[in-house]
Amino acid sequence: MTALIRSAQAEDADAVAAIWYSGWGDGHLGHVPEELVAIRTKESFWTRAAERVADTTVAVEGDEVAGFVMVVGDEVEQVYVSRDHRGSGIAAVLLAEAERQVKANGHADAWLAVATGNARARRFYERSGWSDAGAFDYPAGTDSGPIPVPCHRYVKPV
Repeated sequence: MTALIRSAQAEDADAVAAIWYSGWGDGHLGHVPEELVAIRTKESFWTRAAERVADTTVAVEGDEVAGFVMVVGDEVEQVYVSRDHRGSGIAAVLLAEAERQVKANGHADAWLAVATGNARARRFYERSGWSDAGAFDYPAGTDSGPIPVPCHRYVKPV
């Protein structure tokens, strides 16, 4: 079965939040400052997913959301696939859609940030044609201001 790619709807927010919460833990715990972990509560993902519906594109397999991307301007902000659908090719389809959106937003290059210790994600982006442009501190947004997170900036012409 081929995933349906579409803009997220408000009713997708719960599924997006569940995927985001689980996937964020997999890719970030042990790789980001404890200060950020403390405020990335389960509830915070549900709040943020509901607030970000307009920036979100989902992949739907059957009747369930299998993954999502969030794109703002030239940045691919989030790429997550549910544990049940990892290895299915959905991540590549979502990433290609994110690249298409960045180009449609009028940009020649897309970029994204990956936590330095998230080796699995870094390998995926490299296999997908993205280049590691080096280490930097990503300012993770919080209600109390940004928290610097050690990341690598990946870039790709679109």
